[in-house]
Amino acid sequence: MGGIIGEFRRRLSLTAELVAFPHTIFALPFAFMGMLLGSAGKPAPWQVFWITVAMAGARTAAMSFNRLADLRFDAANPRTRGRPLPSGRISVPWAITVLVVSVGVFLAACMALSPLCLALSPLALGIVLGYSFTKRFTWLSHMFLGLSLAVAPVGAWIAVSGPWSTVPVLIALAVLCWTAGFDIIYACQDVGFDRGQGLRSIPARFGIPAALILSAALHGVMVLALIMVAVEAGLGLAFYAGLTLTTVALIYEHAIVRPDDLSRVNLAFFSLNGWISVALLVATLLDLLL
Repeated sequence: MGGIIGEFRRRLSLTAELVAFPHTIFALPFAFMGMLLGSAGKPAPWQVFWITVAMAGARTAAMSFNRLADLRFDAANPRTRGRPLPSGRISVPWAITVLVVSVGVFLAACMALSPLCLALSPLALGIVLGYSFTKRFTWLSHMFLGLSLAVAPVGAWIAVSGPWSTVPVLIALAVLCWTAGFDIIYACQDVGFDRGQGLRSIPARFGIPAALILSAALHGVMVLALIMVAVEAGLGLAFYAGLTLTTVALIYEHAIVRPDDLSRVNLAFFSLNGWISVALLVATLLDLLL
């Protein structure tokens, strides 16, 4: 019995590593923002639960599919060949099982939320899974990744049946620009590899200095979009305080990553961006409560 439990724990740990589960924190707070603003700060507990389940299911499906689609590239890239799938610590059949189960979980959550959510679920899956192939044919792949996260706040808004307005669209625009911006920074690590493999990215196409400038411009658009969210939703000082902290964090993110020094890309990509999404969610919640 102990051996079975131990093996289960090992597989669970490897599966969490396969899909980078802690990085769910990137998109989930924005989904909750859409939920809170769409319900005027009063979502039903069951809606909170199923939106969380839908987000976890969609992201796990997207990441497991991405790892399967990019397996040969990950195996050839020194930076990624140690990941669970290319290193052989997880088998392809297991990754496919994770994909199928997570898609099922996402569809079940959509069914529980509303008929409209279920009807739109194939479109959402098409977006979040389709991103994995975009680097093969366009250097705008970062924008497609941004779109795959941007559907989260719109989906959550629809799930709580919020009256339609420009607010969820503006949140989605902010998420798209934010995600594309930090993904461009992350892709700077693989310029040589991407060019050698024929993969497309903004750093590989235009070079690292130009890519970092474009990343900063996208993050500027993100801040402007969030200001418009505050205006349209009638948010106040708490939200603007959170937005100010977010802006400072973005400025610091771009200050520590330079064309001649990419050593702190992981700090910018993982730590700072996780705090940014959480700070904006907390600011939104405080504003609605106060």
